[in-house]
Amino acid sequence: MNVSGPARVTHASTRAAVLDLIRAAGMISRVGLVNASGLTGGTISTVVRGLIDEGLVAETGHAESTGGKRRVMLQLNHFARYAIGVHLDDARITYVLTNLGGAVVARISRAGAASEEPAAVVARMTREVGALIDSVGVDRDRILGLGLVSARPSEFGLELERATGLPVVLDNDATAAAIGEHWSGGVGATATFAALYMGSDIGAGVVLGGTTHRGPSGHAGEIGHACLDLDGPPCRCGARGCLEVLAGPAAVVARAREDRALTRAAGLVGGRTRPATPVATDFAAISRAARQGNARALALLERSARYVAAAARTLANALDLEVLVLTGPSFAIAGSIYLPVLREELDRAFVARGAHPVSVRLSPSAASAAAIGAAAIVLQSELVPRTQGLRLPDDLAADEPPVFQHAR
Repeated sequence: MNVSGPARVTHASTRAAVLDLIRAAGMISRVGLVNASGLTGGTISTVVRGLIDEGLVAETGHAESTGGKRRVMLQLNHFARYAIGVHLDDARITYVLTNLGGAVVARISRAGAASEEPAAVVARMTREVGALIDSVGVDRDRILGLGLVSARPSEFGLELERATGLPVVLDNDATAAAIGEHWSGGVGATATFAALYMGSDIGAGVVLGGTTHRGPSGHAGEIGHACLDLDGPPCRCGARGCLEVLAGPAAVVARAREDRALTRAAGLVGGRTRPATPVATDFAAISRAARQGNARALALLERSARYVAAAARTLANALDLEVLVLTGPSFAIAGSIYLPVLREELDRAFVARGAHPVSVRLSPSAASAAAIGAAAIVLQSELVPRTQGLRLPDDLAADEPPVFQHAR
């Protein structure tokens, strides 16, 4: 795979490309769209007029004058459309309603569905999605669809679509989190980055030059199965010494249960025996103990962080990453312990550090990243489907003055 050339994003249609340019730029003029897209002024005018008529784009003011006529600025009408994202796991079901820009308008979290039958889970999600919509009072015809991410999304997708009457799209949690970061502007429009996701397991969503990379089977970014010890313990994937079995949340919890003092301090259930509580719940309890100064808990998490950092370095080297975002519910509670360890590792041993650093940061919405990303997948698939077509350039608004004056 060659990622050394200019980063580009391709779109399925002219309309999709123009809408994505406006989204990524935040504010841009028609002239800026012509320069960024390579389309003619007439084509841009026609497409923009259609987007304004649909209510998706609004004229929002003027650029600062540079001596000629001030350019009218365009931006997304963020409240023209909405999307719902649902993250289903054993510990929690998280629901979000986002606007067109990916900002969360409403959010609810409910108990997980570890022991429920699929039909009961679908019925419950349908009621809770209805409650989410009703809490905001948004018209259903302005909701583009529902994104569902879980370990087994196909088990629920079709039935949920029938029950809610909304189009449903499916994906995995790590990829969804990466798309959410990209759509909401958390990273550059054409960046090469990964969202390192840690909930009950560890995975990575990969975006290369602004385009999500899933691989032919949708399993790109399975960093949890990077081998870090050839003679290590067996993993469910069939290999030995994978990151997950050495240092994932389940491994941390298992080691904590072997320590009676830590079991008591963290309030874990069952000691050495496997508790009924989900892994993510027990991992959160250990993380809280570490933050409260428990040295045993802190040592376990720091050990885990060193393994995660080694795997992250391998991922960064293989893909020449510019940005690594830590996200997911386990990073939401333990990110302050993991973040400095990963930063130190990538500052010290990233192969291309002489050319550029890897920016490592914690997502501000790590706890609900998968649900937010699920909604972003709906927005992306409905509004800016990407395929062979027009390209999104690296510099979206280089011709625009940096200061804007809004119309009054």
